[in-house]
Parts: sequence; structure tokens; C-alpha cells
Amino acid sequence: MNEKKEYGWKLQEIILVAMLCIVFGVVYLAGVYLASFLSTLLTPVGLAPLANELVFGVWFMASTLAAYILQKPGAAIVAEVLAALIEVLLGNMYGPMVIVAGIIQGAGGEIVFAAGGYKKFDRRMVCLASVGCCITSFLWSFVRSGYGKLAVPLLAVMFLIRLVSSLIFSGVLSKAIGDGLARTGLLKGYALGRAHA
Repeated sequence: MNEKKEYGWKLQEIILVAMLCIVFGVVYLAGVYLASFLSTLLTPVGLAPLANELVFGVWFMASTLAAYILQKPGAAIVAEVLAALIEVLLGNMYGPMVIVAGIIQGAGGEIVFAAGGYKKFDRRMVCLASVGCCITSFLWSFVRSGYGKLAVPLLAVMFLIRLVSSLIFSGVLSKAIGDGLARTGLLKGYALGRAHA
């Protein structure tokens, strides 16, 4: 009974995640166009492969922010998949494969929160979850985008840039957004809001 009360999703939590995913679906799509623009800028100097890596952390934000606010099992992966779905519906050029990427990325964050028993939701844990998203997404890029054909030094640089991007956007920025919303009182019905109160 207590476990159901602690881990079961309430209607308001489902609505919040849906709203977050609509916002991040738009943000994710904007990230695609930003990465494309950066790729164009970096092509003359031979650094086009780094364009996606610079903004990759943006594409994990729904996962870490939703999990940070709800602090319940499934929040990270559900939010990431829904945001990816909305991104596809809005016209992402990569199509439905983005949803598969969402599953893989969200799983990276979910694994970290699960390892903490869904009890720790501090800055360290949110940043570790963003690292989890980074690792699983990079493994997926290795398989899906042929990263295995790239030179090891370039791979290392790409991973480091994606890692920093992940920590900045889905770690530090997601936590800051969550804390900012909690301070306004908008999240008083959610775990993060109660923790701030």
C-alpha cells in the first residue's frame, strides 16, 4: 500500500510530464536545426562532426528534469520517449528512429536513478543521470551512425564534448529549471516542490 502511494503516478504528474514533453519536443526539434546550422559553420574548418555533440545534452533534458521533479520510477524514460515522439510529430527530419534514440537515452538516466533506489535526487545524482544518458546515447551513435569507423582520437573528442554538453544542459540546467519552478510554488504538489518546502 505504501509502495503504491510512493511510486504510483497521479493524474497531475501525468499531466505535468505531458506538458514538459510538449515543450521539450519543440526544444529538441530546435536543437536539430541548431546542430545543422553549427555543422554548416564548422564544415570549412573540418569540424562538422562536432556540431551535434555541442548540443547533444539538450536532447536529454526532458529525462532528467521530469525525473528530478517527480522522483519516481519510469519518469526519466517515459519523458524522454514522449518528448522524442512529439519531436517526430513536429517534423524531425530523422523520422521515427528518434523514438528509438529516446528510449535508449532515457534508459541511461533511468538506470542511474534506479541505482540510487529512486531516493537520491541531488545535483550529483542529476548530473550522473545526464552522464548515463550520454553513455547510452554514444553507444547508440556508435552502432547507428557508424562511429566505429572514426579515428579513436576523434571519437574521444566527440565523447568528451557530448559529456560536457550533457552535464551543462541535462545536468546543471535541468536542475536549475526544476529548482526555479519549485521556488515559485508551482511544484508544491510534486516531490521536488515538497522537498523545497
